[in-house]
This record gives sequence, structure tokens and C-alpha cells, in this order.
Amino acid sequence: MRDVKGEEMNVGPIKVIGATWCPDCKRAKTFLGQHRISYEWVDMESDPSAVEEVERLNDGKRIIPTIIFPDGTILTEPSNDELADKLGIIRQAEEDNYDLVIAGGGPTALTTAIYAARENLRTLIIEKSALGGQAGVTEKLDNYPGFPDGIGGADLADRFVRQAERYGVEMLQAVGVDSVKSLAQGVEVLTSTGQIIHTRAFLIATGSTYRRTEAEGEADLIGAGIHFCATCDGPFYRGAEEVVVLGGGNSGLEEGLFLTQFANHVTVIERGSELKGSKYLQEKVLNHPKMTVLFNHAVKSFEATENGKLGAINIENLGSGELIAHKAQGVFVFIGLDPNSKWLPPQIELDERRFVKTDSMFATSMTGVFAAGDVRGGSTKQLASAVGEGAAVAIQIRYFLDRESEGKS
Repeated sequence: MRDVKGEEMNVGPIKVIGATWCPDCKRAKTFLGQHRISYEWVDMESDPSAVEEVERLNDGKRIIPTIIFPDGTILTEPSNDELADKLGIIRQAEEDNYDLVIAGGGPTALTTAIYAARENLRTLIIEKSALGGQAGVTEKLDNYPGFPDGIGGADLADRFVRQAERYGVEMLQAVGVDSVKSLAQGVEVLTSTGQIIHTRAFLIATGSTYRRTEAEGEADLIGAGIHFCATCDGPFYRGAEEVVVLGGGNSGLEEGLFLTQFANHVTVIERGSELKGSKYLQEKVLNHPKMTVLFNHAVKSFEATENGKLGAINIENLGSGELIAHKAQGVFVFIGLDPNSKWLPPQIELDERRFVKTDSMFATSMTGVFAAGDVRGGSTKQLASAVGEGAAVAIQIRYFLDRESEGKS
């Protein structure tokens, strides 16, 4: 991983001892995964020696997760803040005043920051997890222009970050924005670390989150058989015997039909007794020779193969309670999308789905505050358009700041 100065942080192999049922273990693994930090996972339920090691390290107590670092230090049940501090992630801004502060660290935010910094605007990115956003945890991207052979998501995210570093963008990770409010001049931002920052303009680029099933095994297989974008990852399953789509709404049906170009067969799993997509899509799916729909079924867990890839989905017949092991090479989850907008104040207007409303210039209902990317109502939720919106909103912010300066002169 990288700090804000762009120097490589050699964290080495980290050993995480825990159990699949432990929520703190799952949170710690998610934190490390989001920051693209490699680690060794040891399940103490299947490895008796791990139980002994945990007890030895914790004075006879079974406290998990127990995380062992290369330097020999140990953290037990650490918070995300403690993990961030241990990993040397910088979480305090260098200054208290900026020209532009951006909430979010995905492709939209990084593109805006690059454009703004090139205009000599003092720019700060505040990202609550890791820089790169969803693109950074995508195994491979095949539809991003300029990379005919595709590119790994982590590699592309690192390129975005390095380019932003080149122009002097300051970036914080593992820090959230707790609140934002408009002042007589500028905007006040309060971070999750308690720092108050003032800025002339503020961009909301916190993206959106694909709803997950929360079934056992899901978190460990994201990018290794579980996906949220058929356009992005469908080509990986060319010739696959079986691919599953979760969700019978418009998105699930459209993406399922798209996947038939690659997989030999696609099964749509729907919890209800009927599909929720348009009648046109329903007819196409129900009559497609390469598609099957399972009604009244729900995922209970995901199983991995020995090489860490998806092997099967355990699904339940909600009518009979029967459990079925359904073999599949890939699963695409389309059960909804939630914008990361819960933290916003009521002064910033949202649409009925809680995406941020903006005008044609990306301005929100709060003066000096803009929104772009997946969190914005009307965005297309694709990487290329996220980058495009990042460039477009940077230009609008530049115009806004120029008008502000003219008004003061």
C-alpha cells in the first residue's frame, strides 16, 4: 500500500487468526482487503494449533481476531482506527484550509483531484476506506479504454493514486467525513478523527455500495467468483458451464441475458414467486434456451474450492426448506445499490432513492458543495463515466471558484 507521500509501505505478511462466525474478524479482514494489504487467514475452528497459539499470545484467553505483524507485535480485537495507526496510514490533514476538499477516494474523486491540482488548487481527498474505490478491489477490468488486454483493478487504482501524488494532492485514508456545513464564506468539514477543515469548495464523491447477501463465505470470494458488474467481469466466464445471477429485477435480468454471451448456462435465483423486471425482460429470460429461473430460493452460503475460487452456492428452497448445493463458476449479485449518502445533512437534497440531486453543473442544494460519480442521481455507475464526471465537475468547481474570487474583488 502507499502513504500520502507515495512511498511504498512494506507491511509484509500479516497473520490473522479468527473464526468465520466472528464479526470483528470479518471487519478486520475487510479493512485489510480494502487497503489491498495481503494477509494469511487462519481459521481456528479448522486448525487446532491456532487455538493454542491464540491462548499462548493472550494469557490463556481465546480473543479473536488475534493479528500478528511481521515485527512480532500483536493486536487483539483491534478497531479500524488501531489497525490504521499500526499500518502507518496518515489520518490527519496537513492544513486546516484548502481550495477543494473531496469526500471519497475512488476514480471520480481522484480524477477531480488531478484536474484541480493541475490548476494549482490546494486539494485534499478524504477516504473512509482505501483509495481506488470499487475499482481497486476489482480483480480485472476489461472495458476501460486504453488497456486492450485489460488491467487489474488494484493496478489501475495505484496508477490513479500515483498521478494524483505527482500533482501534490493530499490524501487521507481510513478517515470519514462526519459532517459538512455551509458557512458565510466556504464550507466547514468535520472528519471522523475530529479535525475541522475549511474549504472554498467541497465535492461529494463517496460512490455507492452494491447490496450484498451477507451469506457465509461471500466476503472472501468477492472478485474470486462473486461479482457485481456483468459488463466488467462477464467476459471472464467465456465457456463456463454455469453462472448464477442473484436478483430478478431489471438489472438482474438484463445482466443475466448479457452473460449468456459467455457462459453455457445462466441461472437466475429469485427469492419471490415472480420476477420483478419488466414484462419484456421476463419473457426474454423465461424463453431463453440458456437460462433457468429458480423462484422462492435464497442463498445460504458460498463454498470455495481448494484454490480459493467459488465452487458452489448453497441455496434454500424457501417453500420446503430443502438445501441444495448448486455448482457454479461465477455469481453476479444484483439485489440493489445503495448510495453512500447517509452522512449528509438534510440541507443537501436527495432523490427518492437517496442519491444526491444536482443541477447540470453538478452543484447540490448547498452552496459550494458539488456531487459526482456513483453517489449522484442519474449517474451511469460505470468506471469510464465516473472518470468523465470527475473531469467535468472539476471544471465546474473551477468556474465556481473563479466567480467567487471575482465577487470579492
